[in-house]
Amino acid sequence: MKRSFTITVFTEDQTGLLSRVVGIFNRRNLNISSLTTSASSDESIHRFTIVVEVTEEMVIKLVAQLDKQVDVLKAFYYEDKDIVYQEIALYKVPIEVFSNGNQVEMMIRRHNARVLLIEPEFVVIEKTGHEYETEALLTELRQVGLYEFVRSGRVAIVKPMERLNSYLQEIEAGVES
Repeated sequence: MKRSFTITVFTEDQTGLLSRVVGIFNRRNLNISSLTTSASSDESIHRFTIVVEVTEEMVIKLVAQLDKQVDVLKAFYYEDKDIVYQEIALYKVPIEVFSNGNQVEMMIRRHNARVLLIEPEFVVIEKTGHEYETEALLTELRQVGLYEFVRSGRVAIVKPMERLNSYLQEIEAGVES
């Protein structure tokens, strides 16, 4: 049965690595729902956070394939219950939507969003949360007027202590023996 999994891939920061990582998913004809890259807690290590909807058997194979890549230090996978995650969404709406009373202001408050920028022609609104939360605000803003919308990929922190640090300590202990 297909489920949502978040894969974290820890790598050295090397040019071309993103295309190799994404290529693993392309060769298996898998859609990536979300992809973000960033620094990690160790400044020499880069982190990919990838969300896919696959079977557990498939995610195990994906992680094993990722682990085999040169410059990949280690890959892990998690179910949603094992992580804390968020996305950020930005909405550009016409300034005129604020002239019809306080409907949009109340909408922003109800969704725990905030105004980032006010310009003569438009307003930029920010919302952080899970995808269903950013989608809910998107649906409402489309009804009053929307110029632009963009949502980031998932950023996630695992609930158990970071497994990468344990893995690196095991490697160092093995090298010293």
